[in-house]
Amino acid sequence: MSTKRLAILVGGGPAPGINGVIGSVTIAARKRGLEVVGFYDGFKWISSSSFDPAVHTMPLDISRVSRIHLEGGSILRTARDSLIKGGAIDEAKVANVRKVMESLNVGYLVTIGGDDTAFSASIVARAMEGRLFVAHVPKTIDNDLPLPGDMPTFGFQTAREVATSIVKNLMEDARTTNRWYFVVIMGRSAGHLALGTGKAAGATLTIIPEEFGDRKVRVEDVCDIIEAAMIKRKALGRDDGIAIVAEGVALKFGDVEEIERILGKSIPRDPHGHVRLAEVPLGELLKNEITRRFEERGKKITIVTKDVGYELRCAPPIPFDIEYTRDLGYGAVEYLLSGSYSEEMKRKGAMISILNGKLNPIPFDEIMDPVTGRTRVRTVDITSYAYQVARSYMIRLEREDLENPEFVASMAKAANMDVESFTKRFGHLVS
Repeated sequence: MSTKRLAILVGGGPAPGINGVIGSVTIAARKRGLEVVGFYDGFKWISSSSFDPAVHTMPLDISRVSRIHLEGGSILRTARDSLIKGGAIDEAKVANVRKVMESLNVGYLVTIGGDDTAFSASIVARAMEGRLFVAHVPKTIDNDLPLPGDMPTFGFQTAREVATSIVKNLMEDARTTNRWYFVVIMGRSAGHLALGTGKAAGATLTIIPEEFGDRKVRVEDVCDIIEAAMIKRKALGRDDGIAIVAEGVALKFGDVEEIERILGKSIPRDPHGHVRLAEVPLGELLKNEITRRFEERGKKITIVTKDVGYELRCAPPIPFDIEYTRDLGYGAVEYLLSGSYSEEMKRKGAMISILNGKLNPIPFDEIMDPVTGRTRVRTVDITSYAYQVARSYMIRLEREDLENPEFVASMAKAANMDVESFTKRFGHLVS
């Protein structure tokens, strides 16, 4: 039995398939003769002076993990603690991590998480100076990590399937009761999950932050898009619909201070300094403004808001993610232990990916943004074929709608407005 151990930790928010990676890594490492230990709660305890291996670790063997790939959640739990404090590396925490790794004789570390966990993993790789090799398995239901070949992050496909099921049920409820649902779906930096769900479910329209580019928008601007779609839908003979909005749209309203001004309250942040978007009532902001507009025109409308996110994170993975996480976990061990990769590459640490069916480790320094030091964000390409298809099936106000006198009149009537007022009010959406 090798004296070196392999350790596993999970950081960030949950995602379907975490246990699949833990199980795959454990089985592959044990078959190669390594002891495997799991750290509870990500970097929380190993970066703390109160770390106790009897309390904060879990010995892992094949019998313990053989069936966990079918389960949601994480047997090692997860936490958002990082090795960053006030925008700089917390050297005291890094020293604590180094001490834990050396005391437990850990020579290999597999981290499972998103961009913040990847950043902390890269810090550990540098700090250990070749005494420990690090492999990072990318995880996020947001699908916003820059994996090659347009491969999704694990957990995304399961999250999209569960979200699609929820939205399909809401669509039927909306049709049955003649109401609208405003569904806000997780996605801080990118709209992949919202768009993928809307496209799969056939939602009336989906709004993502990428469509606004680099410009800031107002709550009223987003309401204009939705309101015009609702009026068009009414002119087409339907009083119901589903508007999906990615939660990251809220960040388009301005900086944190501006969002807090709009809400009239402060917004809590996570340990990485990110605004907790779950605390921003985006759906209610949109609902209240649009309800007010309809009432001013003498129209009644029923709108129900629904946030979708936490229901997705610990769902049992679908077969795609089960198979995918097995490949990624095995690949992490292969990268760390095989002779196929140079020691120089291993000293840097790498993010594990699959490209064209083959293992494709990407050194940390190739995926980090040179300005922020963080992993680059993969956003939705609104010029892509996939987006154009999604957009073509949405109900939104289009230029040709305003060029059709008969249909403009129908929409104006549905809005309880005259044609000139309607065109003046919503024409900017297609200009």
